[in-house]
Amino acid sequence: MAKAELFPPTRREALSRLAAFAPRAGRDYARGRNSDLGPDTRHNVSLLSPYLRHRLITEREVVAAVLAQHAFAAAETYLREVLWRTYWKGWLELRPGVWDRYSAERNAARGAFASSHDLGCAESGTTGIEGFDDWARELVATGTLHNHARMWFASIWIFTLRLPWTLGADFFMRHLIDADPASNTLSWRWVAGLQTAGKTYLATTDNIARYTGGRFAPKGLAVSATALTEAPLPPPTALPNVADPDPDLPAVLLVTPEDMHPESLFGHGASIKAALILADAAAGGALSRAFVSGAANDTAARVKAHFGCPVRMIGTLDAVSLHAAAAESGVAAIVTPHAPVGPIADALALADAALAPLGTSLHRCRRSWDSRFWPHAHKGYFSFREKIPPILAQERLC
Repeated sequence: MAKAELFPPTRREALSRLAAFAPRAGRDYARGRNSDLGPDTRHNVSLLSPYLRHRLITEREVVAAVLAQHAFAAAETYLREVLWRTYWKGWLELRPGVWDRYSAERNAARGAFASSHDLGCAESGTTGIEGFDDWARELVATGTLHNHARMWFASIWIFTLRLPWTLGADFFMRHLIDADPASNTLSWRWVAGLQTAGKTYLATTDNIARYTGGRFAPKGLAVSATALTEAPLPPPTALPNVADPDPDLPAVLLVTPEDMHPESLFGHGASIKAALILADAAAGGALSRAFVSGAANDTAARVKAHFGCPVRMIGTLDAVSLHAAAAESGVAAIVTPHAPVGPIADALALADAALAPLGTSLHRCRRSWDSRFWPHAHKGYFSFREKIPPILAQERLC
């Protein structure tokens, strides 16, 4: 059931979906959001996640559209879901070592389980576990899963099949169109009992049967979930200072799949001489890579129209090519929307270090949304949640 068309990768499609969903983002969403009635029945959720993940639309735009239709209290359930993404990104931004730890553990597990029969069955959907197998196949075929199904899947992977959580997170990262390093990694850690130490999520037959409308009632699931343990995490760091975009700085614009709406960050007055669009999500599977490629084409057309500059697609973030593009445009600066912790940020850090000796500077520009919210992700989500209304007021949304 291949459905690459399930998420047409354009900003226009994102705005259309947002306009259609916003009237239903209040009590209708709160009542039905937990039900996974099948891949062809998704009227109870927004289907905006891939567009938010790659910022074809921004969290601010979504929140503004919802609050234009509902009071904050009426739509709070949905708004909290949008802000969870912001919280996860901020939490990992303040603790980049958690991403490094995950990456190292994943690489070690890949080697240890390279020929694992159980891992192969889990990824191919041939374990014999009702529901789980269906979700594995649905994920690969469509590039998405209902959020509740993701929790059930992760719980069964960890506590019933007893497979490394890092390989489950990697499986999602390779196939989910909306998978981002923070939301995906930290959600798997939460199910495993690492994120909130000692607190796990246990999938049960009754819960799955209830919220799938009786489609699935898997037998033989784990009846207990002992939390995984790890070495203590380092304390959160301060959010690095990032300068606001300088509209007078002549620069080449670099757009990555982390933020594909640079028009709303840099504005019409920015002195953009040329633009480079990273068109490849190298870590993803076929559907996620196809989405990013299509979104890159859409972004290129918008950037060319907005800034009136030449645009070129690139496949990698290598310093030599970036420096050559800057030199060709007669500038010494490259500006790019800030990339949160993850593979793109890692690649940008390497490129930045190599660009400096060549005389080219790389300027990361962070959105006010992130700068206002992320510092409050130093503790748990409930502490973060208290800051939402006042920050939305600062953003003139509430």
